[in-house]
Amino acid sequence: MQERWTAKDIPDLNGRVAVITGANSGIGLEAARELARNGAEVILASRNQGKADNAVEDIMAEIPRARLKVIPLDLSSLDSIRRFSDEFLAGYNRLDLLLNNAGIMMVPFGKTENGFETQFGTNHLGHFALTGLLIDSLLDTPGSRVVNISSNAHHGGELDFEDLFYEGGGYTPLGAYSRSKLANLLFTYELQRRLEEKSSQTMALAAHPGISATGLADHFIDQRFAWLVRGAMRLFFQSAARGALPGLRAGVDPDARGGEYYGPDGRGERSGFPVVVPSNPESHNLDAARRLWDLSERLTGVEYLS
Repeated sequence: MQERWTAKDIPDLNGRVAVITGANSGIGLEAARELARNGAEVILASRNQGKADNAVEDIMAEIPRARLKVIPLDLSSLDSIRRFSDEFLAGYNRLDLLLNNAGIMMVPFGKTENGFETQFGTNHLGHFALTGLLIDSLLDTPGSRVVNISSNAHHGGELDFEDLFYEGGGYTPLGAYSRSKLANLLFTYELQRRLEEKSSQTMALAAHPGISATGLADHFIDQRFAWLVRGAMRLFFQSAARGALPGLRAGVDPDARGGEYYGPDGRGERSGFPVVVPSNPESHNLDAARRLWDLSERLTGVEYLS
């Protein structure tokens, strides 16, 4: 019988510090809950202060001893990312886990304040910049990890370096989302290679949640029928708590290794318990990974591990 890794397998995390982007709801909230339950101090990086405060109250009601802090972060703004990193680095001298979980999915075409296509700018470039600004703290923390949350949608992703932001047209919400999720994996694998070249103990891993009942697609829902749609999601999709397990395993399992990609073990990787899963061949394209890294540094102004 295949191994079933659950939240009960999370080791003692006392003394460790974790940053989770998008920790105010969905799988990010559930990841924060389980890390706090096992002793980690968790920084909830969220663009919505009210929702983050509600998340803290939710966790504290269940785990009164939880150590939690909210630091505002808007991944669509390079200025916000720099403010977050400045505040974090001023208050903490270690970072054991950076869980790059936040994301937007299949939204209409738009641009961030820095001129990036919204999904690519938020899901990839925002996390690339955040990781770079926190990299020294990660490198100074033995056994630290970066975990990037991707998606099965990466299988449909294509990078067009000549028109990364769809300035020439052809934008589709799914195509842009898939592109950003492919970028998450190319970033993960290139980050791991560069960490190995530096002989660093820090590791980079990736994970995807399968299909989980979260609020990521709430913008699709006609609010008149929201109660019905959300009820159906809870009935047919796995819970957000189950969806958080691949990212948690990548982040804390002592047996996990850099460069691994975790997802559910069920049919089509839609649901189940977390195991190492394959990603598509394009996610292992070395030339694309290096080109994406160089471009990401130029676009964000954040250079690291060169």
